[in-house]
Amino acid sequence: MAVILNGSVTAAAADLGISQPATSRLLSDLSKEFDFQLLDKRDGRLIPTQETRLLQPDIQRVLELMSQISEVSKDITNRQAGHLRVACLPGFATSHLPGVVSKFLEKRPGVRMTIEPDRPERILEWMIGEQYDFGITDGFTGHPAVESINVDIRTVCVFPTGDDLGKLETVTPQDLVGKDFIQPHRDSDFYHQISKAFSDAHVPIQPRVEVRQFTAACELVCNGAGVAIVSELDAVKYRESGLCSRPFYPSLPHSLSLVRPILKKPSLLTLEFIEYFEASLSPYQLTKD
Repeated sequence: MAVILNGSVTAAAADLGISQPATSRLLSDLSKEFDFQLLDKRDGRLIPTQETRLLQPDIQRVLELMSQISEVSKDITNRQAGHLRVACLPGFATSHLPGVVSKFLEKRPGVRMTIEPDRPERILEWMIGEQYDFGITDGFTGHPAVESINVDIRTVCVFPTGDDLGKLETVTPQDLVGKDFIQPHRDSDFYHQISKAFSDAHVPIQPRVEVRQFTAACELVCNGAGVAIVSELDAVKYRESGLCSRPFYPSLPHSLSLVRPILKKPSLLTLEFIEYFEASLSPYQLTKD
């Protein structure tokens, strides 16, 4: 095509960035492959033969496709294109994750994402089966087919605006005596942490509602159903809805696990998103004393 556009081998070679002999050899080899003459010489210029003219539209489409493939490969290398499949806890799909994903995609117009919320057991199944690139879960105890990064998130006591807990700097189990309590589901590790904290303080828990998700607990608190102890990640999303919070003592970290399949080689895009997401947790991460 370069020879057709330039009308000479010399100009085509310069356009392609290769030597004139190399360009001539390519033409000769291509002519032998097709078994017909590709070019005629007229008035000092090389012009396509009738047979070549018939092939020209197809040649143009192939060149455009090759150019497109080249551009896409550059985007993939620069993490500007690709498809990420992320599994997460249901609460994350409506709290922290959307903001992180939106910012991540701002400068990556060619990237697509699938977000699938489900319970921890299902997320583990997906990681083992290599169905998703990355997962956000809790209560992960390890699996030989799954790599994990564990992050401890601060937790806070949340209560409606105007509650007398707002006068305190920190909230303890003793401060929650007589309060309707919205507690985590009894089969969760976090419930057992809370139960132990109240037991050690010799304070009975007065559960009013039991929920699996921190976001559900926050919604209930906003609607006056009681108070709760939740991840600070979820609490900050409800500040404008009339939710107040204070640090809870003793410290009860909510352990998040960022997981991915070990045997499935991660794409550069996957690794970059995991790093990006982990960094987004930094403001809420529990620091070791």
